[in-house]
Amino acid sequence: MDSSFFDSGLWSSRFIVLLPLALGWMLDQLLGDPVRLPHPIVWFGKVISHGEHRLNKGSHRIIKGAVMAVTLVATVFCFTWLLRRTICQIPSYGTVLVMGLDVIIIFFCLAGTTLIREVRQVFLALDRSLEEGRTQVARIVGRDTHELSAQEVRTAALETLAENLSDGVIAPLFWYMLGGVPGMLAYKMVNTLDSMIGYKTERYKDFGCWAAHIDDVANYLPARLTAMLMVLAAGRPLLMHFVWKNGRNHASPNSGYPEAALAGILNCRFGGPHYYFGQLFDKPYIGEYDRLLTTDDMKKAVRVNRTAEIWMVLLVAAFLVIKSIW
Repeated sequence: MDSSFFDSGLWSSRFIVLLPLALGWMLDQLLGDPVRLPHPIVWFGKVISHGEHRLNKGSHRIIKGAVMAVTLVATVFCFTWLLRRTICQIPSYGTVLVMGLDVIIIFFCLAGTTLIREVRQVFLALDRSLEEGRTQVARIVGRDTHELSAQEVRTAALETLAENLSDGVIAPLFWYMLGGVPGMLAYKMVNTLDSMIGYKTERYKDFGCWAAHIDDVANYLPARLTAMLMVLAAGRPLLMHFVWKNGRNHASPNSGYPEAALAGILNCRFGGPHYYFGQLFDKPYIGEYDRLLTTDDMKKAVRVNRTAEIWMVLLVAAFLVIKSIW
């Protein structure tokens, strides 16, 4: 490395690459998802819904679903990349404007604060009544909730907390680390596609199968990284043996790993049969100790999530600094 590197002030300039990440993450910590601002994920949902209603009929549904999924993901990546490149060409202010755009996109793509807020609200609502708890948990889970018991409501909320730490925080940061904001936003399209059409129901099993498989690939490493960060954040690294054993007890090749990590940390049991769109899915159990979950368990899970998220931000920051230096 050039000996003039530190003397020339280049060292401090390298850390500018961290500004969008730091500011975007801080905005999420302070604000969560903005209710009154237009959200790109909402736009993604509208586009997917429109395409599904137009294409998910007749024959060749697998091909139609594959074309739609690949086209939407590629379009988001390419559009974001071209937009940043175009803005960069603006004289004098291009770099600053691109950094501002990156901050906004990172802010919109992270869901850690909103996730924790929603899970807390489930437990608070359940303290008031079972019906309120069912209504609140329906905001964050895809399963049918109108017949869930109080224990099942708490379990659903904590399962979602673990799974969406991966989908809503660790995976977006992982793809930001590898592909910048175009990669991060493209991942959010992948995840939105899976959450809307990636089900094995009669309606979606053909049309949404490619969306589900793409999501499986995109989340393969982030899900396992999430589980590792969770057990380390809890100070329980030896739980990784439990995670590798139980993480496979899930219909998804990825979701079971963060759920297994939290089940091991809380010494509880997740999984089991659930209804989705009126159809029963008999999922295997993750963990063996079927004990009653409490608000203290939720608070412990939130602490683990927060710590794992901070460690992931630091990991991405270190990667970006090293990449900018070398």
